Amino acid sequence: MVFNRKIGLFLQAFRVNQWIKNLVIFTAIIFSGELFNPVALGQSIYAFVTFCLLSSTSYVLNDIIDFPYDRKHPLKKDRPIASGKISIQAATFIVFVMSLISLIIALFFSIKFFFLALLFILLHFFYSLYLKKHPVVDIFSISISFMIRAFAGEVATGFHIPVWLTFTIFFSSLFIATVKRHAEFVVHGTETRRSLSFYKEHLLDFLTTTFATATIIAYSFYTYFEQVSIVSPFSRMFRNLLPAFEARKWLMVTIPFVVYGIARYAQLLYEREEGERPENIITKDRPLIVSIFLWAFTVIFLLYIL
Repeated sequence: MVFNRKIGLFLQAFRVNQWIKNLVIFTAIIFSGELFNPVALGQSIYAFVTFCLLSSTSYVLNDIIDFPYDRKHPLKKDRPIASGKISIQAATFIVFVMSLISLIIALFFSIKFFFLALLFILLHFFYSLYLKKHPVVDIFSISISFMIRAFAGEVATGFHIPVWLTFTIFFSSLFIATVKRHAEFVVHGTETRRSLSFYKEHLLDFLTTTFATATIIAYSFYTYFEQVSIVSPFSRMFRNLLPAFEARKWLMVTIPFVVYGIARYAQLLYEREEGERPENIITKDRPLIVSIFLWAFTVIFLLYIL
C-alpha cells in the first residue's frame, strides 16, 4: 500500500497528464502521409516516449526551483514536492537519474536526436532558473520547447514539416502560453510567479490577440499553399473522376475548426478564467474536444482517404 502511494506521488510529480504536449512529435508523419508507416510510426513513438521522460524531468526540476512560490499557490501547494511528500533531496536524485536515462535513450537513437534532447533539457533548466523570470522571454521559451519537440519528430523519422505548419505550431504555442500567463495574472496576481509583476493585463490581452491571429493566418496559409500528394486507393479513384481534384485546396475546410478551437479557448479564459491549466481544458471541455476531434478526423480523411 505504501509502495503504491509512493508510485502515485511520483506519477503526480511527473505530471503524466501533461505528456499530451509531446503529441506534437507526430506532426511530421501525420502531415507527410506516413502515419500508417510502421517504421516511421515506431520511430515517432520512440521519440514520444523519450520526450515524455525529458518533460517529466523538467517538471520535477521546475518544482524543486519553484518550491518557495508553489507553497503560496492555492493549487500548486498540494503538489508532492511543494507539500513535502517528496523531499527536495529525493527529487534532485530523480532529476539526475531521469536526465541520464533519457539522454542515453536519445543517444542510442541518433546523434542529432541526442542533441535535440540535450537542447530541450538545457532549455528547461535555464527556463526554470532564469528565463521564466523575464516577461515575454518566458512565453517564447515555452514556444521554443514545442518547436524542439516538432523538430525531434522530423529528425526521428526524416519527414519534413511544411514551413507554414511550423509557424502554426510556433504561434499556437505562444497563444497557449500567453493564455496561461493571463489566467495566472488574473486569478493569483503576482505572488506566485515573479515575471507576472512585469506584465500588465492589457499587454497580455494584446499578445493573446496577436498570437491567436497569427496562428489562424499561418494555418490558413498552410492549407492553401501546401500541395497534398499522398496516394491512396481512394485518391486514385477520385483522380479518375475529377482530374483536377488534387489541385483543389480541400484542407481549407479545416480552418473553421481551428478558428472555433481558438475562440473557445479564449472564451474559457475570459469567462471562466480556466487558462492556467491548458491540459485540463483540452481534455475536459466538451465543445473543445469535439472541435479537435472533427479537425483531426477531417485532416485524416482528406490526407489519407481522399
